[in-house]
Amino acid sequence: MTISQSEILAALQFRHACKEFDTEKKIDAETFETILESGRLSPSSFGFEPWFFLIVQNQELREKLREVTWGGQKQIPTASHVLVILARKAHFMRYDSPYITRMMRNVQKLPDAVIEKKRAVYRKFQQHDFNLLESERTLFDWACKQTYIALANMMTCAAMLGVDSCPIEGFERDGIESVLENDFGIDIAKFGISCMVTFGYRLKPGREKTRHRMEDIARWY
Repeated sequence: MTISQSEILAALQFRHACKEFDTEKKIDAETFETILESGRLSPSSFGFEPWFFLIVQNQELREKLREVTWGGQKQIPTASHVLVILARKAHFMRYDSPYITRMMRNVQKLPDAVIEKKRAVYRKFQQHDFNLLESERTLFDWACKQTYIALANMMTCAAMLGVDSCPIEGFERDGIESVLENDFGIDIAKFGISCMVTFGYRLKPGREKTRHRMEDIARWY
């Protein structure tokens, strides 16, 4: 399957951080499933998928999120769909965790000999190459970086389907995680918030896109 270069660039020009959505227009189920699937199919380091997605359609729960999200005051109540992206903490992501073993055996379907070789490489990566085991926060932040791949894919997929989006980092982390624990039943010893993203259809036209010139950000060798 081939998508034209002009269609790709048109979608990226169309995409912007939509700050307020048209509450009269909702994303149909099939379209949103495609957007969500683009997140599920996203690549991640070692293929260990450190994300978990919460789709928040309940307005009372949205309001609890909004109260501690200063960067989502208009987006959260007006969006067709609100997505909270969680990242898995050290409980899951250490090289010796049961989750990593299950991923390799049951999801990636690797034979035992390959599992042990891959685990050894992953251990070296965590312990020495990137020093990810120096603290639980370091490992969690690395996991969060992986979730942004899924975030970008979902926003690009949405744009190609004519759906607007807005990524949100403007929140009180402790406040959000308190809501997740108390109102969503999330075990915050195992999961933490990475970011949020809202989807819908723009209420007003987007601003003209501004970016650096290519020659200011890229160099050929």
